[in-house]
Amino acid sequence: QIQLVESGGGLVEPGGSLRLSCAASGFVAKMVNMAWFRQPPGKEREFVADITSGRNTAYADSVKGRFTISRDDAKNTIYLEMNNLNDGDTGVYYCNRMRTRRTPGDYWAQGTQVVVSS
Repeated sequence: QIQLVESGGGLVEPGGSLRLSCAASGFVAKMVNMAWFRQPPGKEREFVADITSGRNTAYADSVKGRFTISRDDAKNTIYLEMNNLNDGDTGVYYCNRMRTRRTPGDYWAQGTQVVVSS
């Protein structure tokens, strides 16, 4: 049974950093494509970054150069390192086991809240 547990969110000032974690169980994360999405207040959920089984990565233009997705195979965990945060990064962040490189899977966990504010 697939399970994803996101953590690491919180309140941070503009320009600050956070590292989000996504602990996976019920499957082997290194064998599939994994991604981070976010849902800003009042908006649709949007793609942030993904990492393939071969460790190829892709990023939304809005986070490119500031965010880094990575994977710890020993811990079966996906990370999202977020630097130089701005208020546009505020939202609930979700990880996802992708169905294909471009199609998210059906399972969504509770997410972790990120608030960027002074």
